[in-house]
Amino acid sequence: MARRPLPRILSSGTMSLARGRDLARTAADSATDVLHPLLVIGRGLRILAAAGRRRWMQTPKDKRGPALFLGAACVLVVALVPYGPLLALITLMAAAAWHGRDRTPAKTGPSDAETERLGSLYEALVPYFSIPEDPSPLFAHGGDWDKAFSGYEFDEAGRITRLHIRYPAYFTDGEATSRARIESLLHAKSGRGREYLFDWDEEGNQLDLRVLAALPTGIAAQPFVTSPGETVLGFTDAGGVQRTLPVLEGDEPRDVPPVIWRTGPRSAEPHLLAVGQPGSGTSTLLRSVALQALRQGGDVLIVDGGGSGEYSCLSGRVGVLAVECGPTGAQATLEWAAQETERRLIATHRAREVGRPAPEDTRRPLWILLDQPSVLAHLAVAEGGPDPLAQLQVPLRHGRPAHVTVVVAEQFGHLELLNDAVWQHTRARVVLGPAAVQQVADVLGLPPHTTPTAQVPPGRGYARLGTGPVHRLQVPATPDPYDEAAHPAYRQAVLELLPERQPGPHRLLSAKSLRAPAALDAQPEVAAEAP
Repeated sequence: MARRPLPRILSSGTMSLARGRDLARTAADSATDVLHPLLVIGRGLRILAAAGRRRWMQTPKDKRGPALFLGAACVLVVALVPYGPLLALITLMAAAAWHGRDRTPAKTGPSDAETERLGSLYEALVPYFSIPEDPSPLFAHGGDWDKAFSGYEFDEAGRITRLHIRYPAYFTDGEATSRARIESLLHAKSGRGREYLFDWDEEGNQLDLRVLAALPTGIAAQPFVTSPGETVLGFTDAGGVQRTLPVLEGDEPRDVPPVIWRTGPRSAEPHLLAVGQPGSGTSTLLRSVALQALRQGGDVLIVDGGGSGEYSCLSGRVGVLAVECGPTGAQATLEWAAQETERRLIATHRAREVGRPAPEDTRRPLWILLDQPSVLAHLAVAEGGPDPLAQLQVPLRHGRPAHVTVVVAEQFGHLELLNDAVWQHTRARVVLGPAAVQQVADVLGLPPHTTPTAQVPPGRGYARLGTGPVHRLQVPATPDPYDEAAHPAYRQAVLELLPERQPGPHRLLSAKSLRAPAALDAQPEVAAEAP
């Protein structure tokens, strides 16, 4: 395999500049700690000088002469006394240090408004965390909230940002419905419009609530530092994954935790299903996946069921085999994809029978991206033709050993039109846009660990890979570069990632790639040749 060039963010001097900036910031912090006493004394001298000037301005003019004479006499006496100047200097420094000290009062407890909010929240939890048979209830009307709330934090607006709750052992925290009631109550009482993370410690009978920071939305499409077979679906919270990627957010380099989807013969989740509302960012996710697949040397087939033309920027590019928008073209393209999957399986099997590696053309990744395929299925049935989704069964069931990956993006209102093969073999799932907890749970198999908000930016949602946990997700900004309403910087980033256009007239599928399985029976030696 040819050596690939390093990504731009590693080959440029941006990382060295960021490292130098961090070293300068660390040196400044260390210097501030060392020079802190001098800063305090300087602040005190400035305060004393301002006080002296203010006192001099308040002194009447007829008394300024005697006051000046008295001050000069005191200076002379101090100068004549043994060790007088040294003692005067020490006294002046002590007075400056006393007046220059930090006088910000330390906060020792919640304010009146915060205390009232905690008490209201405590009273709201009493019906859920108490029973009449409890002789010493932890939650009781008119009780002390200090025993139940062992830790709390507030923001500048006085809203709760973190709360640690102790609850009685008889609470049914093992039931999802009981936990959902508590989470819904805390979400309503703590303030809507924010995402809350609920960490249940069932063994210790404790619940930790905290407000999650918003995921970054300014990361555009760019060459991500990944291994072959890895695709960046988006970015998540730092505590959700054990890996970070160097990216550029605008012109500022930073490390962010990604959601990595691994494909290929050894992948447990070889296919992906993305679901969302219109405008939620599913098309953005498919464009991001297509650009990463092309950068890794794969072939891409795109079926745009919505017919919006959002993938026209990929038409005729190197590595893009087809961009279809109609039911007839989609039927032919998916039929070819099924035959290509079978051809790859046969060629790989015959090569292994004679003890040779699989042919090179069978190891080249093939990506089949379908956006709203239910629309094409409806049009095909209305015209009396076959269902194009029926051709997906072969790539979905046998695509993993043949290096074939299927990505399906659909809307919530058309999920019932997807066949069983799509639901059974798309073990990687993504839900984008505003959605209820039950809708997310129906697609991902588990409810989200946070409270979804009603207003979210495009590309924001949840992801789950196989049987893993549910991650918050923010898809990198990958708009249609021909959409003038999109951000110019994001459009330019996508244009820089597009492959070159194919020379000459664009052909949908070459004769070499459309070699039928029957030809393999006639020439098994050619099919089993080593690359």
